[in-house]
Amino acid sequence: MTSTGLDVWATDGFAALAGKRVGAIVNPTSVDGRFRHLADLLHQSSKAKLTALFGPEHGIRGEAQYMVPVGEVARDRQTQVPVYSLYGSTFESLSPRPEQLAGLDALVFDIQDVGSRYYTYVYTMALAMKAAAKAKLPFYVLDRPNPIGGTQLEGNLVGKGFESFVGLFPIPNRHGMTAGELAKLFNAEEQLGCELTVVPCEGWRRSMYFRDTGLPFISPSPNMPTEDTALVYPGMCQGEGTNVSEGRGTCRPFEQFGAPWLDGRAVADQLESLQLPGVRFRPVAFTPTFDKFTGQSCEGAFLHVTDRQAFRPLLTGFAVWQTARALSGGKFAWRADAYEFVDKVPAFDLLCGTAQVREGIEAGQTLAQLVAGFEAQLEQFHPVRARHLIYE
Repeated sequence: MTSTGLDVWATDGFAALAGKRVGAIVNPTSVDGRFRHLADLLHQSSKAKLTALFGPEHGIRGEAQYMVPVGEVARDRQTQVPVYSLYGSTFESLSPRPEQLAGLDALVFDIQDVGSRYYTYVYTMALAMKAAAKAKLPFYVLDRPNPIGGTQLEGNLVGKGFESFVGLFPIPNRHGMTAGELAKLFNAEEQLGCELTVVPCEGWRRSMYFRDTGLPFISPSPNMPTEDTALVYPGMCQGEGTNVSEGRGTCRPFEQFGAPWLDGRAVADQLESLQLPGVRFRPVAFTPTFDKFTGQSCEGAFLHVTDRQAFRPLLTGFAVWQTARALSGGKFAWRADAYEFVDKVPAFDLLCGTAQVREGIEAGQTLAQLVAGFEAQLEQFHPVRARHLIYE
């Protein structure tokens, strides 16, 4: 059984925070093995004093949909401490403000990440670390497992000019690191200057997927319902940069995709013909209850991962969007509106960290051509990553 950083700290009664006024960055995943929330544990602690709560994208209760600004509430209902949103309507709203940190002695981050660079919580963590450094506050990360394992990497690094809240720093799409390891990397490589302490998990090994930990999977955001969702997310999230539904508004977001103008059988047959490693495709039809094509019948395909070790989520995602475009009858389009506070770079390019993939799909390139040079970028990342790994 794996113990999270919160489990470790709860066992010793939060001794490291003795006498400190604490701000905590939390969401519904911030619970220990007995489902006790960090905010409640700190509030009840005789050693530390919970003084403020900060919520990332989706809010501290996790109910807001993606890219929906989260407003601030005066007080948390349970603990009666002030609650501050770290996901408003501007990029500046993503960082704690100096007045929100005034009166604190420490900041604690305890949120489950999903192992893909698009997931915004690790950038909330990094920006809070930067703010904590300016305020001269120690920053603690209560680490949690990477649900899609800590050994497999895939993708390219975010290129210059493609930085955004779905890729602030040059890490690959699938990085194989925990939030605590990323905190160490960001602090050192981006020179954040934070007084950082990572509280490691106990009993987690890099080869583990989430199902191996014995921990309950608590949905970290409204469209991340299961660990299976997390596994396909490094490739399928890029659907947000297209006009194809990535399954939002259904029970299986990111595991399925479609549009009213696609033929599910043709799409699945084309993807099956590619013989991509570790995955099979099944024709599917669904009607989203919100987001793209609300109330409209869509056809597409469902991804069934058959071999987690062999599966390459990013390559699979590229094949999906390439196929959807080719079989759309000219109706496929790239998302053109502002995305994650950026309006001058296509959303698909922000997610890819480069224009190479979009331009390659438009030019009819092969999958191998779409990812040309990615392995060389991973080789550059390996020694950087190695400096900050915690677990064997």
